[in-house]
Amino acid sequence: MRIRQKTGRPDAGGGTRSKARFPTPRECVCPLFCLLLALSASLLGAQTSDEPVTISTDHPRLFLRPGRLRLLKRERERKSARWQQFEALIAGNAPMPERAFANALYYQISGSAAAGQQAIAAALAPGSDLRQQALVFDWCQDLLSEAQRRDLSARLEKGIAGAAPDDAIASVRSRVLAAVALFDHIPQAPQRELERVVRTWWEGKMVPALKAGRHVVPRDDAYALLELLHVMRDNTNLDLRESVPRFFKDFPIEHLLSYYPAVYPGPDGDYYIGAERQPGEPDLRIAALSRASELAMVAYDTNASESQVLQGWLMHDKFILRGTFGAPYEFLWANPYQPGLSYYLAPLVYYNPDFGRLFVRSSWDDSAKWFGYFDGAMQLFEDGHASTVSPQEAGAPIAMDEAVVCLGQSARKFRVKLNEEDAVFIVGLEPRRTYQVEIDDEEMFETAADPGGIVALEVPRGKDVGVRIK
Repeated sequence: MRIRQKTGRPDAGGGTRSKARFPTPRECVCPLFCLLLALSASLLGAQTSDEPVTISTDHPRLFLRPGRLRLLKRERERKSARWQQFEALIAGNAPMPERAFANALYYQISGSAAAGQQAIAAALAPGSDLRQQALVFDWCQDLLSEAQRRDLSARLEKGIAGAAPDDAIASVRSRVLAAVALFDHIPQAPQRELERVVRTWWEGKMVPALKAGRHVVPRDDAYALLELLHVMRDNTNLDLRESVPRFFKDFPIEHLLSYYPAVYPGPDGDYYIGAERQPGEPDLRIAALSRASELAMVAYDTNASESQVLQGWLMHDKFILRGTFGAPYEFLWANPYQPGLSYYLAPLVYYNPDFGRLFVRSSWDDSAKWFGYFDGAMQLFEDGHASTVSPQEAGAPIAMDEAVVCLGQSARKFRVKLNEEDAVFIVGLEPRRTYQVEIDDEEMFETAADPGGIVALEVPRGKDVGVRIK
């Protein structure tokens, strides 16, 4: 995965090269010490990929491991803005869309037995979902009567032992939460499910698909995947990201660049809206989960430079989730004490040749012009709204501040004049097909389009140049 930055230059292979982008605490520490520390940690604690997947942690196991639990209880003691918002909703008996989750979280932080009992009642009510049942079983263990424990255990066991399990990310996440919560309460079923998820679903299905350039983690599934990653690492020491580090390294930056630039005013606060194949009226629940996924990304890897830039993006109070759906997620994952870097350090051009995705912004202002090419969709955002771009009907290349985008089906011959830092991308080509490219005063060469049908070109700077592709 490669990111085009202001200081970078396209490489001869048609991708992009970026210089070291963000200073991190790791850069100030002796590299040998870091290597030894990492090796020691892996030797002492981590399960290897071929060992049985076992759980030995105590309740609460799901998200509220000791470090995060201490942080959240300090937030209550300090009466932080996020805690006050969350507390006001619970105390006011607001209609929480995920009441079992919200009340169980409030019980863990405040110790309110009344809130815990409300969470249990919601988890046992008709229509309660597996994820919330697992959270209540894990977080309210000491409040459950024997009858309630048997009832919830039976529901969790039924949820994780279906004859034909749904392999959608959200469904797998929910079964993993149930299996971890239930692990030492019943024999066999939880471990079988965790083994199946790691060996068959992740290693056998997801990893090969990601390595083959298939975008099998849509933006709307990012939060469910982050929950799964947290629970697996917290309780098994397995970091599933290590199977596909290229995909995960710049996932935070892709999230930033794939937002439409304009702010969307919701009834309970402002939102940024992630790019959709069919732009229309936004779903604010999806927008809230998009922010929650970014908070969870930072919590997962606080030292990564990309996480620090994401943290800089997240710590603007006007975007705090204040509604009945989002406030519990905001309180659970946000860490206002985590250092962040300005998101103005992030690139304005993001190109991922592994998956054939391109996002370009003219600036980091809310009024910026934006172009996106992803999952077969091509869009332009300007003057406050997104519109679909048709490769067949478009004419001249789309000029952005740091990139020129040419539409391959209608612009096989064009002229450009680039500044020193500009990049050239031809989009809408046939995926993985080899093309011949001729640039003025240079020899003709061949290059292959990526899985999305994009070719990144190295074009001479500072002069008007003709480009032909066939």
